Amino acid sequence: MTDAPNETDVLIIGGGPGGSSAAITLAQLGRRVTVLEKARHPRFHIGESLLPANLPLLAQLGVLEQVRAIGMQKWGAEFYSKWHGRGETFEFADSWNKSLQFAYQVRRSEFDQILIRRAAEVGAQVVEGCRARDVQSQPDGSTLVHAQHEDGRHETWQARYIVDASGRDTFFGNRLQTKRRNPKHSSACMFAHFKGAHRYPEAKRAGLITVYWFEHGWFWFIPLADGITSIGAVVWPYYMKARNCDLREYFMATIALSAELSARLKDAELVSEVEATGNYSYECQHSYGEGFLMVGDAFAFVDPVFSTGVMLAMNSGIEGARTVDLCLREPARAAGALQRHQHLMHHGPREYSWFIHHLTGPTMRNLFMSPRNLLRMKEAILSLLAGDIFGRSPIGPSLRAFKLLYYINSLLAPRRSLAAWRQRAINIRPV
Repeated sequence: MTDAPNETDVLIIGGGPGGSSAAITLAQLGRRVTVLEKARHPRFHIGESLLPANLPLLAQLGVLEQVRAIGMQKWGAEFYSKWHGRGETFEFADSWNKSLQFAYQVRRSEFDQILIRRAAEVGAQVVEGCRARDVQSQPDGSTLVHAQHEDGRHETWQARYIVDASGRDTFFGNRLQTKRRNPKHSSACMFAHFKGAHRYPEAKRAGLITVYWFEHGWFWFIPLADGITSIGAVVWPYYMKARNCDLREYFMATIALSAELSARLKDAELVSEVEATGNYSYECQHSYGEGFLMVGDAFAFVDPVFSTGVMLAMNSGIEGARTVDLCLREPARAAGALQRHQHLMHHGPREYSWFIHHLTGPTMRNLFMSPRNLLRMKEAILSLLAGDIFGRSPIGPSLRAFKLLYYINSLLAPRRSLAAWRQRAINIRPV
């Protein structure tokens, strides 16, 4: 243990997209910032598919050109339904905001490294291989953060404010026991990288993310610029619990359940370890407390189907940094600023949750396979897929109209809808 704690204005726990975005923003605002990252960059991570709404944030942080150099252009998303025997492609250019035309598919090891190196470049102290272990509130309102380096050394920082960007480690959520399982959704995930997967020959379609629905959940197919393709299977808990062989064998057997995905991987080679994770859906009761606030997955995560994780993490990291700066600069305005942060943190998951909860059902599949722009519904859905939920695009009325259309279609097929509702209740049970 060091003799005296290191002093900093803001200490950030976690050096992923949320933590690095917060660090860059705070450093640009003139704050002394320290980032504690348990791993060392570059490190493997899933969540490789960005949204068009990420691009303005990347420009704001000063890394857009670097990301462009490592990324593969993603002009939209394809949803493939085995029940319909075909797929439907949605292009971001058809969304409400015509300026949000494309995004990038990125290797997260490279993307996250760009962001954290940018944080160091603008003045943040970045400490890698160092895990936050405990926190202690001090009488003067500051907080002591006790951390452990990978070589076993202990070190302490005294910070005026803490930003929890610990991702699914949910540092404060676990410590304060405010993390709650999402009762409307539950899933697990297996994923790996392949080389030599079949891609669409057309330049504009080559970078599409494809979602394949199947009986036990859905698959993602994310092509990366270096020829690698990320494949993942998001499945219901009962399916993961039924595994009776090693993870690699089970993952390959799961892929075989989709003839369309299997065809694209026929000549592909598995080039990474197969990994798995569970407890995919949760939310913390509060996004802030005395001397700290949460950003990104440290607060909530629902499901990766719309590729929202990185965008929500970066947006909340930037806005959370501004909130912290205001709290330190004008304490009298802190209560209002923290309430706005709470609203922001709830807004993202809430906008996507309804669609995620209904996406695997037959009614939603039918609507996605036969898209129409009645009352500008298609434009609004595409704006949602593009991540345009914090801007000025007036998509709310059209999204509500789409939900009404969904319920009408459900009522027109009551037996099918009731069977789907019962099956989902079984699917989401925690195992």
